[in-house]
Amino acid sequence: MRRTERYPTKGDANSLWHIFKTVPFFKVAKNFIVIQLSRYTPFISFKNFLFRTFLKMKVGEKTSFALMVMPDVMFPERIHVGDNSIIGYNTTILAHEYLIDEYRIGDVVIGKNVLIGANSTILPGVEIGDGAIVSAATLVNRDIPPGVFAGGNPVKIIFTKEQMEQRQSSLLNESLK
Repeated sequence: MRRTERYPTKGDANSLWHIFKTVPFFKVAKNFIVIQLSRYTPFISFKNFLFRTFLKMKVGEKTSFALMVMPDVMFPERIHVGDNSIIGYNTTILAHEYLIDEYRIGDVVIGKNVLIGANSTILPGVEIGDGAIVSAATLVNRDIPPGVFAGGNPVKIIFTKEQMEQRQSSLLNESLK
């Protein structure tokens, strides 16, 4: 189960109709402008500066966000990315979700030395462990343990850390023959 805070909404409309009761309009507008600027800039250190300074995201040293990455526009401060991680092209990182009768908010924690493949979506309330690899076009709807290779929609573990080490060892042995 993802770790999210649940907030029921009242009235005859879905929770998205209550958006500006949950987050200030000017915060969303500022975040949107900063995120759009960051999506198109090729300068990684500038992106990290924008994310840390204006969005209050926790971004580790030497972390790289590829072009078109879309952090959460409403609650980016709930996103934490560890050192030396790579977030692939066009990945979306959500810290909120609006449903019919409620909205949910949850931290997204991405560990150190994590690789997230292109076009992935990370849902609120999940943690991706240190050294994990998430393949392209993955829906991360649950926690990913450290050091595994995961992928799919929804995500599943493809190789454990031990299986990856065995595979690398056997490939190395074959290449030395």
